[in-house]
Amino acid sequence: MPEPDKSLGRKILSFFVKDEEPGTATGTPPAAASAPAAPRPSASVPTPSVTSPGPVTPVERSAVNPTGTVDPKFAEHLANVLAQNNPPGPDYFEFRETLRSLGNLGLSEDKQFQAAWASFKALAGPTFGGSADATVLTNTANGYIAALNKDRDGFIKSVETALAERVGGLQNEQKRLQTDNESLSKQLVEIQKQIDANTNRLTAITGEITEQSAKITQNRQNYESTFAHFIDQIKSDIAKMAQYLK
Repeated sequence: MPEPDKSLGRKILSFFVKDEEPGTATGTPPAAASAPAAPRPSASVPTPSVTSPGPVTPVERSAVNPTGTVDPKFAEHLANVLAQNNPPGPDYFEFRETLRSLGNLGLSEDKQFQAAWASFKALAGPTFGGSADATVLTNTANGYIAALNKDRDGFIKSVETALAERVGGLQNEQKRLQTDNESLSKQLVEIQKQIDANTNRLTAITGEITEQSAKITQNRQNYESTFAHFIDQIKSDIAKMAQYLK
């Protein structure tokens, strides 16, 4: 699809954020501005898919300011949204540009608006048919608000989707790891109990080894003594039989 009018997008952007010239703040005119801007062609601005410096996604920065800040990336994106929804012919933005050009003339606010309105009617020409009705300005301004609200709805939906996918996935992992840690902690308790039981048994076995070794050694000694007694007795009888039974 065709690209939107980038010069219009930059012009709209300058209404809301600081211009590129140092020291020019929002709503203040450029140093050289002293007359209403020339009308732009009345052909409608194409409305392709949103183009911005980069994908407008909910997750962009690691540091979070709880009150938010005016982000140049989002500012350019929203300016492009407005440019894409710009109707044909002069409207709120031409009036806004005319009003801004009067800001350095030292007029009071009401005089600035009245002068901008007179200049805008001259700029618009037959569009109003000589009518002094300014509803075309409020209607188109409200149309831009509606376009921004629609874009915001889409952005909020993408935020919720990102939260569900990214944060939800992290929360599920968090719960799984917590469950694993609880299970491992219980296993550690059981393992420690088993270690303590084994240690106690090892202590008991050491005593039993000493006791059983002593018993077995004593039994062997008793056996050897009994065995020697039997052997000596038999040998004694053999000797006596050899002596007395010739």
